Amino acid sequence: MKSIIIIGYMGAGKTTVGKALAKELGVMFYDLDWYIETRMHKTVKEIFDEKGEEGFRIIEHNMLHEVAEFENVVVSCGGGTPCFFDNMDYMNQLGTTVYLKATPETLHAHLQMGKGVRPLLLNKTPEEVETFIKEQLKQREPFYLKAQHIFDIDVIDDYDKIQNTVKKLRLQLGI
Repeated sequence: MKSIIIIGYMGAGKTTVGKALAKELGVMFYDLDWYIETRMHKTVKEIFDEKGEEGFRIIEHNMLHEVAEFENVVVSCGGGTPCFFDNMDYMNQLGTTVYLKATPETLHAHLQMGKGVRPLLLNKTPEEVETFIKEQLKQREPFYLKAQHIFDIDVIDDYDKIQNTVKKLRLQLGI
């Protein structure tokens, strides 16, 4: 099996869907942000604070090249990963890429449910977050749309919805 690489905007459900898909397929799951944190012994936020976004993106690019070489894995990438360097082309060459496409409303709902710290959203009001999502999605979507598969995703807020999403994704991917 080629590796499956899941991309999309933050809050699309990449980690949730990726973990559930990997479990069902009986393969390892890697969240690129978690992988970076483990290798660097720092949180993504700490790396952003110390090195800025540009420094983080260089580290992310290098770690992507490590993880993408693994076989029989499901990888979820950070929302910005496809938008820098040659990352999207590289992912398309090495694996099966899936863009989890979500509306700004779905993204906002997922981000409100999430517990993680999102460095790009810190100190923003709910209205500012919604505007930020819409603007950034416009910039990033041309990269996301280069994925080999586009999978529309709705709010996934319980176990059954996660399982149903994985089932539909498997059908779309033919696995």
